[in-house]
Amino acid sequence: MNDTMMKPTASLSLDLDNKWAYLRTHGSKDWENYPSYLGLVVPRILEWCSDRDLRLTCFVVGRDAQRHENRDVLAELASAGHEIGNHSLNHYPWMHTLPREQVEIEIREAEDAIESATGQVPIGFRGPGFSYSNDVLSVLAECGYMYDATTLPTCLGPLARWYFRHTASREAADQADRRQLFGSLGDCLRPIRPYIWETTSGPLVEMPVTTMPLCRLPIHMTYLVYLARYSPRLAKSYFRLAITACRAFGVGPSLLLHPLDFLGAEDDPDLRFFPGMTIPLAQKRELVSSVFGMVARHFDVQPMNVHAGQLFPAQRKLRVATAAVPELAAT
Repeated sequence: MNDTMMKPTASLSLDLDNKWAYLRTHGSKDWENYPSYLGLVVPRILEWCSDRDLRLTCFVVGRDAQRHENRDVLAELASAGHEIGNHSLNHYPWMHTLPREQVEIEIREAEDAIESATGQVPIGFRGPGFSYSNDVLSVLAECGYMYDATTLPTCLGPLARWYFRHTASREAADQADRRQLFGSLGDCLRPIRPYIWETTSGPLVEMPVTTMPLCRLPIHMTYLVYLARYSPRLAKSYFRLAITACRAFGVGPSLLLHPLDFLGAEDDPDLRFFPGMTIPLAQKRELVSSVFGMVARHFDVQPMNVHAGQLFPAQRKLRVATAAVPELAAT
């Protein structure tokens, strides 16, 4: 039997947040000209995936898909066989505070732009900053999405907000507190395994960003890069423990990358406020490759649509739209 067929499935995704989105959240006015690093980072991501014969899910921001200068690199992601997901129109990490009408704009207009740029109609969504609400989930169900991939079941949201307050502008920090950015202590009670939101518009698969079983600490790449600031060995040992725990508890991890995982300190000094952007590119490359090697030894790594479809094949359905506003419950 093929060794890959014997391995449980894991999924890998990339939130293609652009430079302007980070600058805006940080409180810098420089975001208004939509500065971009996509032309630099996307070829690196494509090469890294090609070297490993790997396909992942790339969650694209609608504003980037609308801009002509980004269309070629986004189309290359789709042409290389990667799944393209919806990461909202404007990348508001406070999406959970928006009224339903605005949520619909964020999802539907982003979807149209992404389809136009890449030729793919998204069937998966991730809210920026792990932000979600009942309105977000109900709109996704109405639009016929297969899955949402927003929840991050960890208790470190308030700690992330504290870190942000000490690095961002005062205005941005105050807004982060008011809007409860980056989650709450209650998020650690969310399941770390995939589950289904039941809505009156039909079921919606939830694919949580995996955290370490039991202790619920993050294991996504940006957190590992943060640990590597202090000790690369610590970061690798921590992740090895996480993968061991996932195997022991039968959790097929859903792992998350960001563009800054493929950018070094020498690439963009404007982003040195971000955790890990003081680390050289060569060190990040080594860490990312080492971490992926640990995963690939034990899991068959696939895009998120494959992972969600294997777990819930009944969710492979035609995209439909209804007018119902569901009451949500996790099952």
